[in-house]
Amino acid sequence: MEHMATNDRRMAAIAEILRYQNDIGVESRLQSMGVDRFGEPTAPTTSEAASSTALKESSGNRSVKIQNTGGAIERATSAAAQATSIKDLEKAVCDFDGCPLKETALNTVFADGVAGANVMLVGEAPGSNEDRVGKPFVGVSGQLLDTMLGHIGLIREKNFYITNCVFWRPPGNRKPNPAEVAACLPFTRKHIALVRPKILVLVGGLAVQTLIDSSLKITRARGQWFDYLLDDGSTIPAIPLLHPAYLLRTPLSKRETWRDLLALKTRLLMQDN
Repeated sequence: MEHMATNDRRMAAIAEILRYQNDIGVESRLQSMGVDRFGEPTAPTTSEAASSTALKESSGNRSVKIQNTGGAIERATSAAAQATSIKDLEKAVCDFDGCPLKETALNTVFADGVAGANVMLVGEAPGSNEDRVGKPFVGVSGQLLDTMLGHIGLIREKNFYITNCVFWRPPGNRKPNPAEVAACLPFTRKHIALVRPKILVLVGGLAVQTLIDSSLKITRARGQWFDYLLDDGSTIPAIPLLHPAYLLRTPLSKRETWRDLLALKTRLLMQDN
């Protein structure tokens, strides 16, 4: 019995270690020795340098430099342009291989909620729970977001639609880099254009910087109204919110978010009237 108890503890410890490694982005456990990533060469090869060109991608009011590796942005732009429905766009995203994050993700996390809703939320990137389930904002922070929105009458299954700027989980839940965001941006912009909500809610700093202005800080931009510019020249009112993961770390900020949600509710009531 003592031997069995010891073995159970050993297996539980191994399982905990594996969970921890998964959370920090370990992708392979087959090597007997660790790999010194700091010792690997960082300079691109000649062919890589030739296929990676710096360019500017304009999106509404923003203009930032990004790396276009292997023509990923052009391919994403072409695929997005051909989509005439949300179903078409989802297939194009699932078929797209220009974002390296897809190689390490379990699922493509496209969207959830009601596609024809007046309110569309755009977050940052999927986490581990979202990657497993294949839907955005289903973990602890997503549950908090649903609860907060519920207090102003917004319910995922009834009257709002939700997605992310990036459709695949970055390893270790790190922040997506500019190239990864840029590869997904044509799909994100087409997504918004197809849904064409009355109000756009930008959840977290990355969403604000990607879709409104790269210089904005979420702590200052939150609760303010901006105009999101569509390709046809029309605009959609957009309001940034602090990310629920941030609220879990800093609960005192929930007071500010509640004020922002009330501003969102007031805007919705004005549009309904």
